[in-house]
Formats: sequence, C-alpha cells, structure tokens
Amino acid sequence: MDFEVEDAYAEHRQAARDWVAANVDTAWVREQERTGTYHTAELHRRLAVDGFLGAGWPSAYGGTSVPQSLAMAVFQEVLATGTHLDGWTTTQMVLNTVLHVGTQAQKSEMVTAGAQGEMLIVLGYTEPGSGSDAAAAVTRAIRDGDEWVISGTKMFTSTAHEATHVFLLARTNTAAAKHRGLTMFMVPLDSPGIDIQPIHTLGGQRTNATYYSDVKVPDACRIGDVDGGWGVMRVALVYERGMAAPPAGPTWAQRAASWGRATRRSDGSLLIDDPVFREQLARISIEAEMSRVLATRVSWVVETGGMPALEGPMSKLFSTEANQRNLSSLLDFIGAEAILQGEEAAEFPAAVEDAFRKAVVTTIYGGTSEIMREIIAERHLGLPRARPS
Repeated sequence: MDFEVEDAYAEHRQAARDWVAANVDTAWVREQERTGTYHTAELHRRLAVDGFLGAGWPSAYGGTSVPQSLAMAVFQEVLATGTHLDGWTTTQMVLNTVLHVGTQAQKSEMVTAGAQGEMLIVLGYTEPGSGSDAAAAVTRAIRDGDEWVISGTKMFTSTAHEATHVFLLARTNTAAAKHRGLTMFMVPLDSPGIDIQPIHTLGGQRTNATYYSDVKVPDACRIGDVDGGWGVMRVALVYERGMAAPPAGPTWAQRAASWGRATRRSDGSLLIDDPVFREQLARISIEAEMSRVLATRVSWVVETGGMPALEGPMSKLFSTEANQRNLSSLLDFIGAEAILQGEEAAEFPAAVEDAFRKAVVTTIYGGTSEIMREIIAERHLGLPRARPS
C-alpha cells in the first residue's frame, strides 16, 4: 500500500496562491486575532464575487461554474495565511442540512443566498444549563397563528455579531420526551427582541451569548417538521463533525523538526539530536497521517453524495484528541519560552502555545469526545445504547 501523500488539489494550487496573494490582506490576520472575530466581511464578499462560495452547490440553488477542487484549494491557502473562515464554515454546515431536509422554497432562497455571500449563518444549539447536551434545550418556541414566538438564551453563538441568521433549536412541546419536543428554526438576527453579548475565550476567539425575548418569526423559518428538530439536528451535526478543511502548508511535525534543528539545549547539543524529541516527532507524524486519512474518508463520503454519520465522529474524535496531545508534548519541549508574549515571543513557540489554547475546545464543540465514542460504539461496534442494570 502506498501512503505517499498526494495533493488532491495540486492542479489548482498555484491559481489558489495567486488568488490569495491578490485578495487576502495580511492585516486581516492581525485584526482577527485582536478582536477575536474569526470572520472578515470583505474577504467573504470577494470569495462570493469570484464564485468560490457557490462552488459545488447545485446550479439551481446558486451554484457557480468554479470547480469545487479549485475552491477547496483557495480555502486551504486562505487558512494557511492564518486567516479564519468560521463564518463560512458554519454557514456551509447549515446549508448542507437545508439541502437534505428543507422545503423547495427554503433550498432555493437560503442556499442561493449563502452561495452569493448574502446569508451568514451561526449555530444556536447550546444553552447555559445544558452544555453539550443540546437536546436538553429549554428555549421555547410557541406557535401563534402563522408565527412562532421564541424566548430563551443560547451560548457560544460564535460570529453572531457578524451574521444574518442563527440556526436555532427550540422546545415546542414540553409534554414530549426531550428529544421529541424540539423544532429547528432559521431566525434572522436583525429581528426585534434579540440581544447579542460577547464572551471572550481561552483561545482568544470571541463567541457570544444571544438572548431572545418574544422574537417573532414566520412559520416559513421552520426547518423540518414541528417537533422533528432532533432529526434535523442530527443531520447538522454530521456535517459539523466532518467538514473541517485542513490548511495547506507544513505539518506540526515538519515545523517542529525545523525548530529542533535550530534550537540548542543547555549543553550545546541540538534538540533534534535528542532521541526522545525524535520519537515524539515520529508519533506526531504518524497521528497526523492517520488524521489526514480519516478526514479524506469523510470528504469522499460527502463528495459522493453520502452523509458521514459514522466517519465524521471517527475523524473528529481521533484528530482533536491527537492534536491536543501532540501540541501538549511540544509545549513540554519548548518549556518556559512558550509563555512569552509580544515581540519577545519566538515564532514557533508562540504558534504552538496559541494553537494549544485554541485546541482545548475542539473536543467539546460539535459533540464531546464521550459522545463521539458512544456513536462509534453503537453504529460501528453494534453495542447497546445503555448497559443493563
């Protein structure tokens, strides 16, 4: 078996780099890090105008003639500059869900608007009292004729202060079991009664708490059946767990090896000559390759029209835990230098420390590692949902 890494987008790599060089301002990286807002409106507009947001979508719903492989290469090169695309990432997850469960009118309106850069969607699942147990939502949606009145609070609605809509899970039936009394809505964030407050995280990203006070939306904003929101949610989570695109460029193992060749220990020897360090590099390389293969499998399932209901959790579980583990081991070798800030911070140590803080949450959002293990146990190993008492 040949495990040689092939660049799936090699034929588009130079064109992607040329587009990034002409369209991505390096100042945007600094602005995103300063504000914690991992979305840049001007970049999003340029991606839409040049057809990259519509690549791969059905032509009837705003899809463009841009090859999806070229768009993926462009997204990778944008991420490689350190510029985040979180607004488009969550929008893409939701639009894929709408394609699966939405009405014809919703597909035509929402997917087209998203592909044209006119609709930016954030996730409204988590609540203050329920953590990652989204099905325990208590935010209420009460029907009033052809409208719904929504009241409650959502946590960690990242990019809500830049977005146009929130994909919101609400309880519509308090008498039903918790998974069976939920409904999903696409709520315009400029609706009266919505308040957005910032939350600044350990990783430096700004997320938000969003408050809904008698927010009225038409029934046309309902996605899926009344009380069928958990089924819609499960589709959305499949895409959330399986659609992260890795940036182009060197891996952590490659970057660490370059740093080790230029770093001397107190006895004057090069760090790269330390057998323990080399062993860690080997482990990081192996786990990075395993993560790449698992992610490639997810991409293949999506590109062939399937839903990676099992492949997504497998990829997310392994890659997020491996990434945390490997960054932690690199911090051990870097030592105290990793905590330096500003001009005193060396590039590689600072990058590892920053990445480690950002990685802390990755085993939580989209479903915790414990939930991923339950899904794999049930759907792959065929184990029962609950142990007998």
